[in-house]
Amino acid sequence: MSNRTVFFISDGTGITAETFGNAILAQFEMQARHVRLPFIDTVDKAHQAVRQINHTAEIEGKKPIVFSTLVNMDVVKVVEDNCHGLLLDMFATFVNPLEEELGIKSNHRVGRFSDASKSKAYNDRIEAINFSLAHDDGQLNRDLEQSDVILIGVSRSGKTPTSLYLAMQYGLKASNYPLIPEDFDRMQLPPALVPHKKKVFGLSIQAERLSEIRNERRPNSRYASLENCRAEVHAAESMMRRSGIRWLSTTTKSIEEIATTILQEIKPGHLTY
Repeated sequence: MSNRTVFFISDGTGITAETFGNAILAQFEMQARHVRLPFIDTVDKAHQAVRQINHTAEIEGKKPIVFSTLVNMDVVKVVEDNCHGLLLDMFATFVNPLEEELGIKSNHRVGRFSDASKSKAYNDRIEAINFSLAHDDGQLNRDLEQSDVILIGVSRSGKTPTSLYLAMQYGLKASNYPLIPEDFDRMQLPPALVPHKKKVFGLSIQAERLSEIRNERRPNSRYASLENCRAEVHAAESMMRRSGIRWLSTTTKSIEEIATTILQEIKPGHLTY
């Protein structure tokens, strides 16, 4: 098991470097300390970043791993010439070969969010986030027809983080609707959801894991008891099967996996990337 410090350095937010770097690091069994260095957009800032990276190398006695999405060539040169870490320049790896193949130059734009306020996709994403927040946990059942997807499931099965992820990443208007004992007594899909059944997707979870999560919020309550969690999960899954609702268990899945499955199943008419 290797222990390393991993730096994500960028002239922008560093989100691209961190996301891509984490996807690569996931292939290795290792423990890593993550350090994001965003907005390294001047030579002075580059020298400061290099000093931090080199100091870490000196203390730990190992080369830090450095994922870079720097585009300012003056900044890139400082890092390339002075960094004592293992430098993995993502833009050089991918952009340069593409420039050669396509026969055109990249615009070398700093950060994926430049001029975001002028972008329709960005504004649509903000609108989707506001919609998802307003329709969280069944707070607002009006305008459900405007939803791109409606998530249902027992309380604490992962509906809220999934709906917000869909809004933030894809600009989808996601509502979520908690299933409650009254719904289980009726043994039918809540009436407000019936007209929008094609947009409904269910989330379930193992009862043991659900009990752990609920105990963190309301310890030693009936709400969190394993017996109650088992009953709710069983009732919810039975309801979804009877109603023909597509669903999955979130127990061992990442939010990215959950969202991808939902997108494949629901196939919204529009996506904003």
